[in-house]
Amino acid sequence: MKTSLPDGFKYTAAFMAGRPKHDRFDDFSIKHPQMERGKRAKLFAPFDALDGYSECIDGKNVEYVERKILEPLQRSELNRRLQILQSLTRNSRLARENHITVSVTYFVPCTDMNHFAYQMKGQYVTQTGVCRKVDPDVDRTIIVGDAAIPLDDVIEIVAADETLFENETH
Repeated sequence: MKTSLPDGFKYTAAFMAGRPKHDRFDDFSIKHPQMERGKRAKLFAPFDALDGYSECIDGKNVEYVERKILEPLQRSELNRRLQILQSLTRNSRLARENHITVSVTYFVPCTDMNHFAYQMKGQYVTQTGVCRKVDPDVDRTIIVGDAAIPLDDVIEIVAADETLFENETH
C-alpha cells in the first residue's frame, strides 16, 4: 500500500521510519515495560460519560405497584402476630433468649423523583432475620435483623416456626 504524503509534511522522516522496534533490554523497554494484555484491555473499556445516566434509565424499568389495603380480618391477624412478637421481645434479654426468626413483607414507596410513581406507588420487599424488637407505641417499628420497618407498611409476618403464632397464650 502506497501512501502519498502532502508536500512539505514536517513528519515525513518519522512516518517513513515506521513504528519503533524495541529490544526487551534497551533503555526504553526497561523504563517502559510492555503492559499485560489484561491490563491493556481496560484502557479501551467503555466508561459512563454521564454519571448516573444508566442507573436512571434502569430505574425506569422498575415495576411499581399500588399499596395494598388489608381487609379487617387480615389486619387483626397481623396485629395479633405483632402482639405475640412484642411479648416475646419486650426487652433485649427476651429477644436474645427467644431468637425468633421471621420474614416481614412490607411496602417501600418509590423514591425516584423522576419516576411517575414517585411517592404514589412502590414495591413490596421481604426482610428475613431475627426479630429484635416490636415497638407499637413510640417508634411504631419492628426491627428485623438490622432493618427498622414501619408498622404501617407491614402487610405480612411469617415465622420460621409457624407454631409460634398458633399458641394463644403468650
